[in-house]
Order: sequence, then C-alpha cells, then structure tokens
Amino acid sequence: MDGDHSAKVLRYNSSNQSTVIVERVRTPGGSRVRKELRRPGPVEKGGAVHWATSTDPGHWNYWHREAEVYRDDSLRASLTGTGLELAGAEVVDHESGTTLWLEDVTGTAGPNFDLTDHVAAATALGRWQGRPPLTRPWSSQRFLRQYSTSRPGDASVVQDDDAWAQPLIRATWPAGLREGWSRLLTHRDALLDLMEQLPRASSHLDAWVSNAVRRGDGTVVMLDWAFAGDGAVGEDLGNWLPDAVFDLFWPAEQLPELEAACYPAYLAGLRESGWTGTDSDARLGVVASCVKYAWLLPLLLSQAGDTGHQAYHEDADPERLYRQRGMALAHLVGWADEALDAVSDQ
Repeated sequence: MDGDHSAKVLRYNSSNQSTVIVERVRTPGGSRVRKELRRPGPVEKGGAVHWATSTDPGHWNYWHREAEVYRDDSLRASLTGTGLELAGAEVVDHESGTTLWLEDVTGTAGPNFDLTDHVAAATALGRWQGRPPLTRPWSSQRFLRQYSTSRPGDASVVQDDDAWAQPLIRATWPAGLREGWSRLLTHRDALLDLMEQLPRASSHLDAWVSNAVRRGDGTVVMLDWAFAGDGAVGEDLGNWLPDAVFDLFWPAEQLPELEAACYPAYLAGLRESGWTGTDSDARLGVVASCVKYAWLLPLLLSQAGDTGHQAYHEDADPERLYRQRGMALAHLVGWADEALDAVSDQ
C-alpha cells in the first residue's frame, strides 16, 4: 500500500478454507477491518480437509454465511435491546469471493475481559436466545454434530497406555481424566442426540472471547458469524466458558468461578426475554455441549510429543498449555457426567 494506507494482518483461523485474510486497514479517514472470503474449491495441497467449505447454506462451514448475516436486517433487529450487536459492515461480492469491510470496533477485546465483562456477555446471550428462534435461509443446521464429528483425532488413542505415559501428559494432566474421557466418548452419540432434542435458540455457534469486543457503553459486539444458525439453548455459553481456557485467555483454575458467575447471568437473560423453558433444559444445553470437544483430548494426546505447540495459532509453552487444557478437560468430564446423570434420572 502507499504511504497513506497501511494494513496489519490480525490473528485469525488461517486453516479455514473460507478465509483468505483478515487485516486492519488504516487510511487518513480512519480504520476498517477487511475480511476476504473465497468461494469453495479444491483443498490446496497440505490444507486442512476438516476445514473445507461448502456451497450448501445449511452446512456448518457454508462459505458465504457471514456475508449473509451482515446483510440480514432481521438478524440485526433480533439483537436490539439484548446487549449484543453486529458490527457495521459493507459486503462486496466479486468473481473470486466476497470482501467484508467491517467496522473496526473499539473497546475491551474479549481476551482481556474481566469477570464483569464475561457476565455482561452471558446476560446478553441469554436475552437474545430467550427470544423465539430466527430461522433464515443461511442458518446452519445440526452444527454440533457436523462440526464435532469432522475434527481430526483418533479416539482409540485414549486407550493407549503409551500415549498416557508420555512425559508431558504425566506431568500436567489430572488423575481420572482418562477414565472420565472414556465415559464421554462412550456416550458421545447420546449427548449429541440430547443436544438436538433440547429447546432451540438462535445461536452464534462460535461464541468465545476472541470473537467479542465490549464497547464503552457496555454493548458486546460479536464478530465472526460464519457458523451462525440453529443451536440448543445454552449451547453458546457451553462454548464460551471452556474455549476461554483452551486458548489461554482465562486461567483454568478460575473456570469454576467463571461458570458460577456466567450461568446464572445467562439464565436471568433468558427470563428477561420471556423464555418459558425449564432451568434444567438451559443447564443441560450448557453441560451437554461438552460433546463438541470429544475429539480434542485424543488430538492432544497424539500431539504431546511434538516439538512445538500453539494456542490459537501462536506459540505456547507446552507445560502451561497442557496443564491448563488438562484442567479444562477435567471440568468438561464433570459436565458430561452431570448431563448423563440428569438424563438417567428422567
């Protein structure tokens, strides 16, 4: 670019075949974020097959969904008064794909959220999802099943003694995790079925701190709506909480505190919007959503001997990363057991 323009590449999931680049572009008139989407095509050599895109609007990774979201006045209207917001956007379609020119939202970035910010986000999610679900032509369907069962990782490694004997695993993962994750995998289909039977809600489906900015007025702007569509009540919060730990944005030691603050706030938000479902259904949506991560522990086991490790595409200290993730995975075992116990009692 010339001297009057500059661009800085932002942190994003470069493995997703839909995204060419995300960058902040500065001009004399201000700054905007440019996100370039590509049309589906053959996965490039060495590319991640599990991040391939689709032309099917119901597919979890429909390539054009985010552009559709920003153009959808009904979705913007559904957020009014909830405390959630869409960024301003200009959508430009062209031969090779679509360019999103997005508002460069200012405020507290999600990775820097304190407990008060997390509670505000949980409350706002509840207010939005307490309203009747909004079904649009671009809405993803059965996201949780499609996404979670398409991830890499061989579940059989959980039964491999040598995998659990690796020094990094022995030094960082809590006792009982192997047995707990084996239970989760055994009941994986039952948990997926449960999530699909719970009350439905308009859902972001990639709700986590890196996709959030809290403005000075308290409004939480949610970014990256590429997966948005049909979800279970509680599913977004069930993603928000552990994902903050998995990518080292919130300490695993304080995950119980985060949940204890955010779950009641989410439930209160649902009630504020007139939601008439049961508390137990909302709770099940949060805890049973742990099935999304069934693939993650096997993948981490298989990667424990690698020479380098990353958290959201940035280098991370292996011991810290595995200790934090091990604690979060153990927390999800508790969620799975809670969900399975609740269902067996019905």
